[in-house]
Amino acid sequence: MKLIEILLIAISLAMDAFAVSVAAGTSNWMDGKRAKFRLSFHVGLFQFMMPVIGWYAGIRIAPLISAVDHWVAFGLLLFVGSHMIIGAFKEEEHRLKTNPSKGFTLVLLSVATSIDALAIGFSLAMINVDIWYPSVMIGVITSALSLAGIYLGRYFGEKIGPRMEIVGGVILILIGLRILVTDLFLV
Repeated sequence: MKLIEILLIAISLAMDAFAVSVAAGTSNWMDGKRAKFRLSFHVGLFQFMMPVIGWYAGIRIAPLISAVDHWVAFGLLLFVGSHMIIGAFKEEEHRLKTNPSKGFTLVLLSVATSIDALAIGFSLAMINVDIWYPSVMIGVITSALSLAGIYLGRYFGEKIGPRMEIVGGVILILIGLRILVTDLFLV
């Protein structure tokens, strides 16, 4: 897998966390540096861990479905990308009613924004990609974009978050299509 593809996947996966961070930035909960660090660090940590977990599950299953692994990878990327796009259009209250940088809310947000990364890890196992480099990139980029989202939330409010989820979803679908086309027609 090429570096640009890994970067695009990492950025795409970070869009959910970015949107949550923008929402957190619009709240009054994210005033201190510690709160900003806690949220961005934990979201990035979970984004790092979930692809690893998905990859380990995938390598166990990959030999059993090797004839259709490109379809599985495409299907998962299509599902995750579509889910992100549809989620961006749902009308929800984006203001956070509890502190997103502490306790159960922090864990819940970290897990919720990284579930997609589990499917990506599984997909990477299907196409036989080593997981460590992409996982580190995903975690670091998510942390950085999450921190940027907190600051941008102060300035741009709730308008920017859903648009970024759409961009991320489209990128994941396009990468899935590239995997499918490459496996079907170029191999």
